[in-house]
Amino acid sequence: MVKKMYTSSWRKVSISIFGAPKEGKVFGSYDVDATELLKFIEKKKKEGVKLTVTHVVTAAVARTLFYDTPEANCFVRRGRLMQRENADVFLAVAQQGKSTTGMIIPKVESKTVTELSEYMTKKLKNVKSGKKQSFDLTKSLGKVPWPFRGFVIKFIKWWAFQNGFWLPGIKRRDSPFGSIALTNIGTFGLENGYLALFPIANYPAIIAMGQIKEKAVVVDGKIVIRPMLPLSGTFDHRIMDGDKIGFMTNAMERRLLNPQHLDEPEQIA
Repeated sequence: MVKKMYTSSWRKVSISIFGAPKEGKVFGSYDVDATELLKFIEKKKKEGVKLTVTHVVTAAVARTLFYDTPEANCFVRRGRLMQRENADVFLAVAQQGKSTTGMIIPKVESKTVTELSEYMTKKLKNVKSGKKQSFDLTKSLGKVPWPFRGFVIKFIKWWAFQNGFWLPGIKRRDSPFGSIALTNIGTFGLENGYLALFPIANYPAIIAMGQIKEKAVVVDGKIVIRPMLPLSGTFDHRIMDGDKIGFMTNAMERRLLNPQHLDEPEQIA
């Protein structure tokens, strides 16, 4: 018998949403040299800015999605790809002694990493304290009795998210869950992980940051030891093809190798 403590609101909703794995997904992973990234974070800390790898990667992901691969900053509606207006990032946050929760950071493409750090610090205090939940739709759905939960969720998915029709309590029908999802699995000691795409969210991808570890890599024909940041992605094949994934990977790497530019407004050509 499954104990009640294991059947959280998220578990209730996920059981009703996910069926057998049959949807088109693409998986990929890549290691980025984190040498300059770590130096940049240390420099900002000396300046009094509480910066982490998560802040830098969040900024890089959002700018890559919005500026470098706008064709991927889309969602599926009524059989067509629809462009999103901004790059809002859904960030999974680990609570001490509790399960993982989440927060949506709006318009990340327009924020510097310093501004992002300040914004997230304020939001995290509310999310971790439990005083204010940035994302509580799953809790509401989890209260629906089990025999009807699946029907309710399927209706909401079809009515509000697939067709964009008005529904009470859901104000942002284009991106109620953000434009893309990001989580730091490195906090759990993991290097790689391919996370499930949340069907209702209509994400083009969900990115997982792994634990930074020193590895032997080849640089200019020589074997050297470098701190490497593993990035893993699960992509919606309806939106993302191999060429888009490759372009996104290269653009993200370029931004992470030059993190100082993420602390400046984007220079639009």
